[in-house]
Amino acid sequence: MEKIAKGTLRKMRSRLERPVAYKIPLGDTEVAVNPLLGKQLKLEFSGSINCVYCGRKTNKSFNQGFCWPCFQKLAQCDSCIIHPEKCHFDQGTCREPSWGESFCLQDHIIYLANSSGLKVGITRATQVPTRWIDQGASQALAIIRVRNRLQSGTLEVMFKAHVADKTNWRDMLKGVPESLNLQRESEKLIQSCAEEIEDVEARFGFFAISILAGLDTELIEYPVVEYPQKVTSFNFDKTPLVEGTLMGIKGQYLIFDTGVINIRRFSGYEIQLSY
Repeated sequence: MEKIAKGTLRKMRSRLERPVAYKIPLGDTEVAVNPLLGKQLKLEFSGSINCVYCGRKTNKSFNQGFCWPCFQKLAQCDSCIIHPEKCHFDQGTCREPSWGESFCLQDHIIYLANSSGLKVGITRATQVPTRWIDQGASQALAIIRVRNRLQSGTLEVMFKAHVADKTNWRDMLKGVPESLNLQRESEKLIQSCAEEIEDVEARFGFFAISILAGLDTELIEYPVVEYPQKVTSFNFDKTPLVEGTLMGIKGQYLIFDTGVINIRRFSGYEIQLSY
């Protein structure tokens, strides 16, 4: 096999096309993945892990690529990133106020998506449609725009009492889900939560929440030759060599005829890619 690139792995970059165009960053190199479909690939983990923030070597990766000291001190590793309804910037207790201003105090989108079935989610407005692609959504629709992360988390908690907020990643990797009418689902959800939305508006102010109307559902196609009938996942910590014929790319997963691997999970790992 011929070595294509070697370097520290980062999450795949994507561009919304028909189908989605993917690149894998390895150090200073970005490898276009779509042209590798149908080829025999080999990914080898050298055993070296570097923190994606400070660059220091670490024996173990935390939160998809951070060393332990960075995981402990960085605001982007705080529990409120996973639970945005717990954002505490307004309480003056953010670990990094300047980072919080640039990340949390900007417009967020509440959306409905269909990856393994109907789900609700949130993302920064600047991350549309990247967030949808990363989750492997085949359909997505922005339904509400708010002013900050705390407001988006508050609404998400409210909505997930009616709609799932998780993707079944195994089902997502087995094929294209049955098509849904997301506009109709949005209308039903907002109508059923009308009183609760009014309460949120009373808390944050009427102009904090904008219900979006007239938007088309985004349809997303992925470069997949064949979906697996059974999903088996690779783990570089257990199996440093991953190889097989590349059958597809979806979300942050490479789909081989031998199994699948979540590229984002192994950010910071030194990988050699060959075919």
